[in-house]
Amino acid sequence: MTKADLIEEVSRLAELTRKDSEVIVETIFDSVVHALRAGDKIEIRGFGSFRTRQRKPRVGRNPKTGDRVEVPAKKIPFFKPSKELKDLVNGGEELPAAADGAPAPAEGNA
Repeated sequence: MTKADLIEEVSRLAELTRKDSEVIVETIFDSVVHALRAGDKIEIRGFGSFRTRQRKPRVGRNPKTGDRVEVPAKKIPFFKPSKELKDLVNGGEELPAAADGAPAPAEGNA
């Protein structure tokens, strides 16, 4: 699913204009980025949590030349799915019905 697909899905399920849905999706993503930049942890119950992890500096290699390259320390975003999300992905539970009353898609029909 792309960001455009997500915007379209929000627009369809919430019966909003595409522009309004785009503002909603962008606001959510911007909020996540701002919270991670500030060092905050984001927890969405039933979905998972986002936080940053610190990577140590290391020595890498340029794959083209084989030269040693110093890779500086950096923060990386990290997502940890909830147990509930893992169970849903692995087919342990039924997916909740869509807001429009349409049945959840069957496995393998993506």
